[in-house]
Amino acid sequence: MSEGAARWVLACHAVERLSQNPADLKGMIIRARVGQVRDALLDRLDTLTLPVRKIHPNIPDEMLFGGVDLAATLSAGQVIHAKGIINEPCVILLTMGERCPHDLTAKLGQILDADKGHCLIVLDEGACEDEACPAPLVERLAFSVDLDGIERTETITPDDDHSNDDDISYADALAALTCLAARFGIDSLRAPWLALKTAEANGEDTLSSRDLELAGQLVFAHRATQIPTDDASEHLLPPGETPPNNQDNEGDEDTSAQDMTLPEEMLIAAVQALLPDGLLDAVQNKGKATTGSGGAGTRKKGNRRGRPLPSRPGRLDGRNRIDLVATLRAAAPWQTIRARSRPDWAGLHIRPSDIRVKRFEERSDRLLIFTVDASGSSAMARLGEAKGAVELLLAEAYARRDHVALVAFRGTDAELLLPPTRSLVQTKRRLAALPGGGGTPLAAGLRTAMDIGRLARGKGLSPTVALLTDGRANIALDGEANRAQAGEDAEMMGRCIRAEALPAILVDTGNRPTPALRNLAGVMDAPYVALPRADAQRISSAVSDAMD
Repeated sequence: MSEGAARWVLACHAVERLSQNPADLKGMIIRARVGQVRDALLDRLDTLTLPVRKIHPNIPDEMLFGGVDLAATLSAGQVIHAKGIINEPCVILLTMGERCPHDLTAKLGQILDADKGHCLIVLDEGACEDEACPAPLVERLAFSVDLDGIERTETITPDDDHSNDDDISYADALAALTCLAARFGIDSLRAPWLALKTAEANGEDTLSSRDLELAGQLVFAHRATQIPTDDASEHLLPPGETPPNNQDNEGDEDTSAQDMTLPEEMLIAAVQALLPDGLLDAVQNKGKATTGSGGAGTRKKGNRRGRPLPSRPGRLDGRNRIDLVATLRAAAPWQTIRARSRPDWAGLHIRPSDIRVKRFEERSDRLLIFTVDASGSSAMARLGEAKGAVELLLAEAYARRDHVALVAFRGTDAELLLPPTRSLVQTKRRLAALPGGGGTPLAAGLRTAMDIGRLARGKGLSPTVALLTDGRANIALDGEANRAQAGEDAEMMGRCIRAEALPAILVDTGNRPTPALRNLAGVMDAPYVALPRADAQRISSAVSDAMD
């Protein structure tokens, strides 16, 4: 099983356990961008018996806790109070959780602490480590799953494993989970309690070692702050107390070994296998002062901005946001007629049919895939220009929350030099030493770019291919030096890119326009831009104009 498929199976187990006991487990965090993988996991939430109420980070208090029903009040001429979302037990689905403000975080924490049966699902769409769900919600929710990097083909259905080979008492299970949490540096008592509730949500009357292993993986892995050491018994003793002398208890060793039914080392190995990369670095940097003017309480912008759309008729159901100007504009022509039917009413006459609600269009991140020809004697000059263009576009892409990838083709094959990233430092490091020389495997470069674009689209990105070359293809897909076959292969890959509906632009950097490249651009349904003796600024401007 691949690493992505294993993480998907754990995510499915988290949804399954949550559906068994949503009130005690409180909910989960799903870190993923908009895409098929996240939609597939959200479809599994249908097993939750509670109704789902979707909210956004800027939800007003009257929608969350209840308040005056504006539409009913305007229609009836008297104050009508409406119930809030949390008046009844439900599943609260918070979108764009990485943007959740501090005041809403505190309110949601109070709702969960009230133990009235609410369950919170947070959709974390952050693009980097600094954009994440607030820590107070991570503390209260049992699970946190990361779907980034999982392909749609890896979303397999997990096998049901309810094996109960060894029964474990609840007291022993709680003691083992508490010790396990301490060894991973988890100082909150919520963690072992949530792990115990996770183990209980197995649909059985007894607990097994498999239940404890799964509970540790789901609850402890994202909370761990240290890696356990081999000799951890001393860390569990009170300060100043030394381990007891076992010489007087030699006769009890066999009895203790028989009573110890909890596979502690297996639990530690199961949780340690899922520890996030760079855990030690994160612990070392924890608490250090950060540079910059952000300061405490700074709200960091997310990686999505909703594009306003024309308002439409709607109703105030706790989810929609009213467009006051459009509502008044819709009600204005009827004021004279309505005033005659209600002469005793001195204010504006607003009907529920006048209500207009706001709409926003959510757009996914863009990915620009540079596919650069690194062949020939003038490759170093072209690669230098391409390097500058990539850095210029990346600086612009950082402000738009876009991503950039770099593919270089030379010799007999293509190579992914820079995976999709928004890090300017990482880009400069990868672009420091670009290879050059050899044949022109144009078809291989297009194939690699198409594969990257297909994978990126499955992760919720919107890819665009920017092909930079100055000559005709002379290396076929099979690596043979056959100019005729190489041209046919390049056209075939161009048709595949067009069939994938993958936007592209072809930049001809040769000394004079090349008819073969113009024909290839037509096959790809891509704009053809001839830029003889182009520098980095001209290439960057041409690609930006084509994308916009």
